[in-house]
Amino acid sequence: MKKKIIMLACACALTFIACQDKKESTSSALSSDEIGIRKTSVENENNVVLPDANFTTLQPGESNLIERSFENAPPLVPHSIENMLPITRENNMCLSCHDKAIAADVGATAMPMTHYFDFQAGKATGDEVSNERFNCTQCHVPQSNAKPLVGNTFKPEFKSEEAKKRSNLIDALNEGVK
Repeated sequence: MKKKIIMLACACALTFIACQDKKESTSSALSSDEIGIRKTSVENENNVVLPDANFTTLQPGESNLIERSFENAPPLVPHSIENMLPITRENNMCLSCHDKAIAADVGATAMPMTHYFDFQAGKATGDEVSNERFNCTQCHVPQSNAKPLVGNTFKPEFKSEEAKKRSNLIDALNEGVK
């Protein structure tokens, strides 16, 4: 009987504490104008002022690569993508240089094996880019010298020097799976 009374008292105390926390959090809630870094209402997209991104205007082969943000992070595009958009399944200018069959000949970085693998079916797609990977700008953005909008002290750790430049995601995904 003592155990039941102690358990009931603990449950009541936890309920009381949870209710107090909820009261305090609702009184200090942020308005929709205070959410995020743009400081305007999330309901009004017409008044959004985008920061100047200073995207690169350099052409392919003219710029230096910026190191990946973390291991297997999508690399930044080191050249302008003007006149390459929109990317569709039928029209993808990125493939004209970065397809694995062409990249070495034009001095471009070849897409990694993950782009030639159908993760839903669990099998390689051969020489064809996977349906999930043809929209390059879904993950890759042009390099920019824009100032950070929010401070950041993150320091990446790489397993190797090569991991700073190349993806080993397909190997990392298969690590330990035999």
